[in-house]
Amino acid sequence: MTPLQKPLAPIPALSQPPARCDVLVVGAGPAGSATAMTLARAGVDVVLVDQHDFPREKVCGDGLIPDAQAALRRLGVFDEVMASAQRASHVACIGPRGGRLEVAGALAVLPRRELDHILCRAAVAAGAKLVTPARFDAALEADGRVAGARLQMGGASHEVQAQWVVLATGASPQALQATGMCTRRTPSGMALRGYVKNDAMAGRIKALEVVWHPKMKPGYGWIFPAPDGRFNIGVGIAPSHVRTADGRYEMRNLNLREVFAAFTECYAPARELMQGGQLQGELKGAPLRFSLEGAHWSRPGLLVTGEAAGSTYAFTGEGIGKAMETGLHAAEALLAGRSQGQSDADIRAAYEARLAALRPRFAIYERANRVNKHPWIADLVVWSARRSPQRLKRMEGVLAETHIPSDVASLGGVLRLLFDRR
Repeated sequence: MTPLQKPLAPIPALSQPPARCDVLVVGAGPAGSATAMTLARAGVDVVLVDQHDFPREKVCGDGLIPDAQAALRRLGVFDEVMASAQRASHVACIGPRGGRLEVAGALAVLPRRELDHILCRAAVAAGAKLVTPARFDAALEADGRVAGARLQMGGASHEVQAQWVVLATGASPQALQATGMCTRRTPSGMALRGYVKNDAMAGRIKALEVVWHPKMKPGYGWIFPAPDGRFNIGVGIAPSHVRTADGRYEMRNLNLREVFAAFTECYAPARELMQGGQLQGELKGAPLRFSLEGAHWSRPGLLVTGEAAGSTYAFTGEGIGKAMETGLHAAEALLAGRSQGQSDADIRAAYEARLAALRPRFAIYERANRVNKHPWIADLVVWSARRSPQRLKRMEGVLAETHIPSDVASLGGVLRLLFDRR
């Protein structure tokens, strides 16, 4: 625990898993906890496993944008989360030439160590049986469908029979590969973040700042004000891998620590934050999976949700909200199938239709990802939005997910979003 981390009581967990359950949820991050919480509240026998004891760290930007706050409300934990979070009212988009555009929205920042703790604890309070530390080893199969999982705990192997397994294992591809669900082993992006305490800047940086500059391409830097006078500062690279002529993905020749150093060089507030502040712990990196790609979403007896299903947005790397949202969709599809006596195929089809309906939202961020490759576009966006209140309102609507352009999948649709005066 770093000096400024909030003390958190361990969440009671079973020393070994039960032999059977209705639903086995693998991964107790936002997606898995949302799934388990929703199912347990409906009376389903749920086992929730994670490879770490709680509390535990998770590398993330920690931003709670409007979709995350909407999911927290649906889960009934919004007030508890916001009581600990640092609220903000704007995202500040900053271009290479220093142009700044503030996009209003309901925003907050809470370290994932605390957020995940609240969500997991709520799932346990709802009746889910938590098992930690347990590592997913392999799926159990019977009659052509997944029928449970083999877990590793303390050097021992345990088999858990389940009617359904939900994989919420994040960006790591191992569980996806073990179950035949992985369609892309390499991540979509990479990020590096740290926490810095700098009292002198606590009142100066109030927005969630996102910065683009040629020295960081194809990526961006961020500074998010966190609780207790801390700042979450980091850099992201998106895309982190390029596709070769033979269809493979190779990592770009980039060093995240060098990109982080470039951020502090080209953006004065980042430099001042690091030079005058105290780094809390180490800079830590993590992979990201974007745009609902990289994995099959289901197979008989198995659903994939959260970042394992690619629930993180390209362009900004925001993923907490959509992870919870996809977890809710998994739980609701299972509950509907249970109450209506639906077949395995019907449940899977319903779940996949729910995820497919989210694609227009991801398409916006996928198109916007061009900014990471061509940072000068950020200056153009700032210039455009400053000239038209209507354009700025549309951007605020995209952030709040109240404005989803019907033709956003086309470049023309994105240009109209940015430059149309209507």
